[in-house]
Amino acid sequence: MEKTQKTAEINGIIDGQRISTRQLLQELYKKLDEGYTKFEINACGQHDIGGPLWDKTGKTLKFKVTNPGQRLGSMGMAGTQIVVEGSAPADVGWLNSGAEIILRGDGGDTTAHCAATGKIYVGGRVGTRSGALMKYDPRFPAPEFWVLENTGSFSFEFMGGGIGVVCGYGCEDTDSVLGYRSCVGMVGGTLYIRGNVKELSNEVYLMELDDGDRDFLLRGLPVFLEKIEKPELINVLSNMSQWKKIVAKTYQERAVKKVPMAIKEFRLDKWVEGGIFGDVLQDDFEVVDFVSIGDYRLKFPVWKNALYSAPCEYNCPIGIPTQKRIFLLRQGKDEEALRLILEYSPFPASVCGQVCPNLCLDECNRRYLDIPVKIDGLGLLSQGIKVKPPEVRLNEKIAVIGSGVAGLSAAWQLRKHGYGVDVLEKDSVFGGKLMQVIPEERLERKVMEAELRRIIDIGVNVKTDMTVDRELFRELKAEYDAIIIATGAHNPVVIPFEGHERLVKGLDFLKDINKGEKPRIGEKVVVIGAGNAAMDVVIGAYGLGAKEVTAIDIQRPAAFDKEIKHVENLGARILWPCFTEKITEKGVHLKDGRVIEADTVIISVGDRPDLSFLEKEYLDEKGMFRTNEYRQSEIDPKVFAPGDVNKQGLFTHAIADGRRAALNIHRMLTARPLDDFAKAPMIPRDRVKNEFYLQVNANKVDAMATEEEVGRCMSCGYCRDCEYCKEICPEQAIARIQKPDGGFEYVSEPDKCIGCGICAGVCPCGIWFMEDNLVKYLEE
Repeated sequence: MEKTQKTAEINGIIDGQRISTRQLLQELYKKLDEGYTKFEINACGQHDIGGPLWDKTGKTLKFKVTNPGQRLGSMGMAGTQIVVEGSAPADVGWLNSGAEIILRGDGGDTTAHCAATGKIYVGGRVGTRSGALMKYDPRFPAPEFWVLENTGSFSFEFMGGGIGVVCGYGCEDTDSVLGYRSCVGMVGGTLYIRGNVKELSNEVYLMELDDGDRDFLLRGLPVFLEKIEKPELINVLSNMSQWKKIVAKTYQERAVKKVPMAIKEFRLDKWVEGGIFGDVLQDDFEVVDFVSIGDYRLKFPVWKNALYSAPCEYNCPIGIPTQKRIFLLRQGKDEEALRLILEYSPFPASVCGQVCPNLCLDECNRRYLDIPVKIDGLGLLSQGIKVKPPEVRLNEKIAVIGSGVAGLSAAWQLRKHGYGVDVLEKDSVFGGKLMQVIPEERLERKVMEAELRRIIDIGVNVKTDMTVDRELFRELKAEYDAIIIATGAHNPVVIPFEGHERLVKGLDFLKDINKGEKPRIGEKVVVIGAGNAAMDVVIGAYGLGAKEVTAIDIQRPAAFDKEIKHVENLGARILWPCFTEKITEKGVHLKDGRVIEADTVIISVGDRPDLSFLEKEYLDEKGMFRTNEYRQSEIDPKVFAPGDVNKQGLFTHAIADGRRAALNIHRMLTARPLDDFAKAPMIPRDRVKNEFYLQVNANKVDAMATEEEVGRCMSCGYCRDCEYCKEICPEQAIARIQKPDGGFEYVSEPDKCIGCGICAGVCPCGIWFMEDNLVKYLEE
């Protein structure tokens, strides 16, 4: 745009009157919204100019400022350049967050105070406490603070990181180019100085330069002098023999102090013999400090990794621990990460990657920062993983009736344990509704076929065209050590409206399409039902040439939002509440008198299981399979019934059911009690610290490869091994222990820990817990 090439001029005095800071900044924001990226600001003491601003398109914002007030460039962002032709008052670059700030004059007190990244160049001197509390976050470039002349007193106090350069130009006769009492409390960073220093803190070292220091200065000085428009000084300042550096002493070096007489020694040698209560109390002379360690702490920290489920893991019906997968990717263990999901599901690409509504994303803590992690993409990455048949061969055999996702999930788990597994499928193809019902535009057939092939490759034996009746079921019970009934729900529900014989059953309709057939339909189609299956019917109808498709329901549509949006984009209407009275050649007659014209009416309001091959004692009064909480038959412990045959739900519910049934069969056959495999509770949101992570533009996230999500995952409840706790502990009480199996843990040493709780406060993943130390209150 032509407008973005122009410079927006903003004046601090209008019609002879000084405007307020708020008015000036509002004008600046307005120009920024209009697309300007260059600004010339003729201020009159207005403050906070050039603060936390950025351009929507990522272009650099450039400010040329005269006569600014305090806090110029405060919290300035990366992609911001501020140039002041002259001096500026206090707080220039306060909390600088990436801006480049150039003063071609002096800076006031607390210049570069709390700077975290970015660069500040000053062509004169700066006032008291400048450079104080500078810090360094290793995720960003270290802040740099260059001063041509000298600083005021108390400069660089409590400096925690970054680089300061004080050139001392024209200050050769000054007692101290850093003023007095500089570097007090300095614990990190590097300070380069040229000239005399006096009253330097005893917590730092004044040292000679090494080759790396000289290289840094010789590369940085020309850039600095060019910025402040004084390149002619390079020869004067390039004499490295005139330079020194200041670095902080280590914690151990600062801790070396003269040890005073112990209180116990004083009491024994100097005080009343036995103490003033010696006649009634045997004193052990132990003294508890104001800051206690060991048993005298009120609380102590405990590292409890994976105590909670991450929101994605908790909301996934299968319980797939995505945070662990991403942790492995972060460590570079790609194969192990992509293989981990196969411990939970044989369908990572088909179900997790394509047809699943991804309940895991609904509570992803990343959504409070930008958008959820792309977990579906992780599933697709696992589609090519090969799995070898198990080396263990157990004697027991298990029969699985039905080859839908519940049955194949169970077969997969049992075969991996080493059992012989036979799957009996009534149809000529196996794969259940995934193969028979889901439209190809929602599920790529080559992906599904690859995952079915992987199940066959580990040794699962699938027998198609096998109809199980009561006689065959009795034979299976006699031949196999356990049986899984996973026949799903394949009997469509038909409501007996008047004219119901005109209805096309939605399940049969979808099966015909997936077999390659083309059922005849009219141009106007009405679908009774508005669940996810009904949305697949709508898609199928449009694929066969329907011009107008309407889905109706008696209640709010049960389909997921993305499925509804999909069919609406195709042109479908969804109407509710609609109560059907009858079906005629005209279409669907509603009880409120309306008629929805239709050439074809398809019903898709649910399906029921066919359990006609079972004796009545297996069923309840409604004809449903009777099971306990383990999906185990109430009358026959060797029979299990996971998935839709027991309770209808998502594919992921069926996969989870099949997995749990398989694991419980393994427990049963190894004489162990059955398990409900309850998940750990979901980690409370306030235990995960958003402050650790950078917000990312949603459009950039969409363009990112799935593998790059390793940086965005917040690793809720699962230690990301960042060592923040170890580095931040003021007593250096936390140690990282590497285990022989490649794992690790963090421990707090009680003889050092003072129970301050900082480790728990900074832990981004919510791993550290502060527990009450009750030992001191126990009576012996």
